[in-house]
Amino acid sequence: MSKKPFFFFIILFILYSLTFGQKELLGTLTTEEILKNCPDWEEEVFSYWPNQEIIDKLKSFSHQVKIEIFLRTWCPDSKRNVSAYFKIIEMANNPLLQTTYIGLPKAKESRQEYIKGKSIDKIPTFIIFVDNQEKGRIIENPTKSIEEDLLEIINR
Repeated sequence: MSKKPFFFFIILFILYSLTFGQKELLGTLTTEEILKNCPDWEEEVFSYWPNQEIIDKLKSFSHQVKIEIFLRTWCPDSKRNVSAYFKIIEMANNPLLQTTYIGLPKAKESRQEYIKGKSIDKIPTFIIFVDNQEKGRIIENPTKSIEEDLLEIINR
């Protein structure tokens, strides 16, 4: 009996697990909910080291900043960039930086109730508001780094 079909099914199962194995979390989420349901994100948080100079600037920021992050828990870009953001916010430890995480469904036609006219096409999308005015977005991947792009947008 050939081993090729066996290995084919093993590889197919692994690919399926990597793509569809993540739990799809929807609606408003907390950091704790995301990390509890997606434990592999913790490694990303642990391994990310943001620029300390920028963290110090975020620590001392004195205006209220609201950040809405639209994500998918099974998305590699969300895992990498939102996990980095978790580390940045933890290190900045500034209560004026307030974040709302919104989990979106895989099916684009099912997202309307979650995005409410926000024009979200790519995931993750970070929308940064200063004094209740949208100042900018980080869409899918940062231009420089999450912390650098975040600080640049806040300072506009």
